[in-house]
Amino acid sequence: MATTPPAILFVCLGNICRSPLAEAAMRRAAAAAELEVVIDSAGIGGWHAGEMPDGRARAVAARHGIDISGYRARQVKGSDFTRFTHLVAMDHENLEALRRLAPAGATAELSLMLDHVPGRLGQAVADPYYGADAGFDLTWAQVTAGAEGLVARLRQG
Repeated sequence: MATTPPAILFVCLGNICRSPLAEAAMRRAAAAAELEVVIDSAGIGGWHAGEMPDGRARAVAARHGIDISGYRARQVKGSDFTRFTHLVAMDHENLEALRRLAPAGATAELSLMLDHVPGRLGQAVADPYYGADAGFDLTWAQVTAGAEGLVARLRQG
């Protein structure tokens, strides 16, 4: 009997910094683990819809050998709550917004990215948008740890 692979949607506010980096980190971690999974990212707001990730996010991903210039921002929609098995928010505000947006019949499991890292339950991924470029390195480290933890959890079933 064929099973449907897990489907993960990473969510931040605008879908140009943290969630595209989380998507990239998850794609890399899943590929390294040979784990079949559907991966995407979206934002709570639609202000950046259609835009590529922030240049600083593209730069940090490129430093780690990943090209995210083809990613395009989009807004979370109602169908995401049943299309994806997991909606993974970058911070508490995004998680609360997802809870408010969830339509009747939503089936996706909601969590924070760092909930998947031992010892980091309930912690938010740093938002680098208004800070120095170095903040993107911290965000990359956090989403990479979250992606690796999530892959380990998914492999356990």
